[in-house]
Formats: sequence, structure tokens, C-alpha cells
Amino acid sequence: MRLQQLQRTLQVVVTQKTQLELELSEIKAALEELGKMKKDAVIYKSVGSLLLKTDKRSISSELKERNELVDTRITVLTKQEERSRKKVEELQKKIQLKLKTTGSST
Repeated sequence: MRLQQLQRTLQVVVTQKTQLELELSEIKAALEELGKMKKDAVIYKSVGSLLLKTDKRSISSELKERNELVDTRITVLTKQEERSRKKVEELQKKIQLKLKTTGSST
């Protein structure tokens, strides 16, 4: 039961990390496109169901901040994933050892 719980936790971490990696690539693509635009270009950002006019500098700053945050979160999730994988492997080894010793004593 503990093994199943660890495996579910690991799967959640991997899913979150994958979603954040996708978001990070979208942020980087947006920043790249912003870099190609003129300083006075008209830019809109999506806020809920609205599109709001914004300036290049503020949206660029927002995206860079979000990029940093997402990158940090990915780093944390990567470490958490590594720890979870180790725990799963250790528990699997313990279970296999128990099964071998139980099976050989009967």
C-alpha cells in the first residue's frame, strides 16, 4: 500500500513537472516574439475572458518573472522526483527481499 502511494505521488510530481515545462517553453516563445517586435508595438494579453492592451516593457517584465518562477518550480519538482524515485526503488527492493525470504522459508 505504501508503494502504491509513493508511485501515485511520483506520478503527480512528473505530471506537474511536464505541465510546467510546457508552460516554460510557451513563455520562452512569447519572449522571443516580443524581442522581435518594435518598442511601440500594440500588445494584448489575455486576462480571463478579456484581452487587455499592454505595453511591451511591462508584459516582457511579467513574462521574465513568470519564467523565473516556473524555472524554480521545475528545479524543485526535479529534486522531488529524484527523491520519490529513490524511495520507490528502495521500497520495491525491500518488498522483493521480503518475498524471497518468505518464499524460501516455506
